[in-house]
Amino acid sequence: MSRPLAILYGAVAYGLFLLTFLYAIGFVSGFAVPRTIDTGTTAPPAATLAIDLLLLGLFAVQHSGMARPAFKRWWTRYVPAPVERSTYVLLSSLALILLFWQWRALPATVWQVDHEIARWVLYALAAAGWLLVLSSTFLINHFDLFGLRQVWYYAHHRRAGCDTPFVTRAFYRLVRHPLMLGFLIAFWSTPDMSQGHLLFAVMTTGYILVAVKFLEERDLVAQFGDTYRSYQRDVPMLLPWRAARGRHNAPTACPLGHAAGTEPRLHR
Repeated sequence: MSRPLAILYGAVAYGLFLLTFLYAIGFVSGFAVPRTIDTGTTAPPAATLAIDLLLLGLFAVQHSGMARPAFKRWWTRYVPAPVERSTYVLLSSLALILLFWQWRALPATVWQVDHEIARWVLYALAAAGWLLVLSSTFLINHFDLFGLRQVWYYAHHRRAGCDTPFVTRAFYRLVRHPLMLGFLIAFWSTPDMSQGHLLFAVMTTGYILVAVKFLEERDLVAQFGDTYRSYQRDVPMLLPWRAARGRHNAPTACPLGHAAGTEPRLHR
C-alpha cells in the first residue's frame, strides 16, 4: 500500500470511529440520534431477543477475536502491518453500526427514577463514564490505539517501535482497566431502564468480565510475565475496592496492542 493511501485509510477509519463513538453515547443514553436503544424497530419478543443477542455476539467475536496475537500474526500475512490496526478499528466500527441499525427495541420499563435531582445524578454518572472511557485512551496512547500512529510512522519512513517502560499513572493506579470501568458506568447509569437496555447492559457486562479476565489478562501475563502478575496483585481489576500498592515501572518490550475490550495495555 502506498504511503499517502495508508494515511488516508487510517484517517477514514479514525473518523468513522469518532462518529460511531459519538453515536454510541446517544444510542445508549437515549438522546440526539435517530435510533436509540429504546426506539429501534420492534419485533416479537423471541425474535427480538435472538436478533439482539446475535448482534452483540457478532461484535464480541469480532472485537476480541481480531485482537488475539495469533489472529494478528495470521492476519498480517494479508493486511499490511501499518494498516492492521486501522482495519481492526474500521471493522469494529462497522460491527457497531450494524448493531445500531438492526437493534430491536424492548421498551417495557424495568425501573424509572422520577426524582429530578436523582435523574440528573444518573445522567452525570453516565457522562462521567463516557469521559472515563475517552480519557483512559489518552492515558495510554490514543493515536496508537486507533491506528493513526502506525500509518503516520509508515508515511514518514519510520518504524513504529516503543521504548517506554511499563508504568501506571492516574486511573491505572486505581484499577487495571479504567476504560472498561467507564463503559460499565455509562451502560448502567440511566434513570429509565428498559428491558432492552437491561439486556444490553447485562450482556456487555458479561462480555467485559469474561474477555478481560480470560483473554486480555492472559495475553498480558504472557507478554509481561512477573511484571504484570505483580500489577494484578497490587491493583484491582475493575473496582477500586482497595488501595493500590506498589509502583510498576519495570522495563518491558512493546505492548501487544489492543486485547479484549479496546485498550492496549502499556500504561504510560
